[in-house]
Amino acid sequence: MAPPRGPLRRYYTPYEVAMHNTPDDLWVSFLGGVYNITDLVEEHQGTLAAPLIAAAGKDISHWFDPSTGDPKRHVCPVTHLERYYTPMGRFIHVPPPEPMSNWDTGFGQPWWKNAKRYQIGFLSARTRVVRIRNVLTDQEDQIEVPCEEKLVEIRERYLDLNAHARSYTWKAIIHDKGTGAHTFKELDLNLTLEENGVPDEGPTFEDHHVPGDYYIPVLHVYWNDDLTVA
Repeated sequence: MAPPRGPLRRYYTPYEVAMHNTPDDLWVSFLGGVYNITDLVEEHQGTLAAPLIAAAGKDISHWFDPSTGDPKRHVCPVTHLERYYTPMGRFIHVPPPEPMSNWDTGFGQPWWKNAKRYQIGFLSARTRVVRIRNVLTDQEDQIEVPCEEKLVEIRERYLDLNAHARSYTWKAIIHDKGTGAHTFKELDLNLTLEENGVPDEGPTFEDHHVPGDYYIPVLHVYWNDDLTVA
C-alpha cells in the first residue's frame, strides 16, 4: 500500500481525507471508514477507475447501501431488472449491467467487501476546534480534532506544532456541576475532552444559531522541564 502522508491515526477529519486527492495518493471515506485505495486504482488502471479518481478525498457513503455494505441497487426502467445503481459511472469490480463474455470474475471478493485491506482508520462523526496555549512561550495554536480522540491522541497532533509536546502537562478550566465552581484541573491523557469535563458546545451553538467560533475552549500546556521524552 502506498505510504500515507503523516502519521496513521485512529480517527481522521474530513479535511485530512480531502488532502489525499490524487491518483498517486488517493483516500476515500465511506460508511464510517477511511480507506487508502491508491494501490487499488493503480492495479486497475482504466475507465473503471475513473469514478474513484474523481471522488478522491471525498466521502462516497452515498454510493453504498449501509445495511449490506454493497453498492446501491435499483430496477432499471428499460430492462426492469435489478442492477447496481452507479450514476457516477461503473467503478472497479462492479459487474456490467448485462452479461459480457470478457467480464473476468477472477478477482474474488470485490474491493468493498475486502475493505479492511485498505482501511487505515475511521472518519470522525464530529470534529471540534480547540485552542492550545503554551504557558511557557505564551504561544497559542488552534487545531481541529475528532471528538472521539483521547487527549493522548490530540497531543500527537500537537507534535506537528510543538516537537516537545510529550514534555508538557495538560490542564483546563473545568466546570464542577455539583458546586457550580470553575477549577483549573490537570487533564487525563487517557480520556476524551468530553470525559475530562471539556464539553463540545458546538451542537448547542448550532441549535441557537450562534457562530461556532463564539467560544473555543482553551487547553493550557505546562512544561515539565524534561525534554528527554520529546
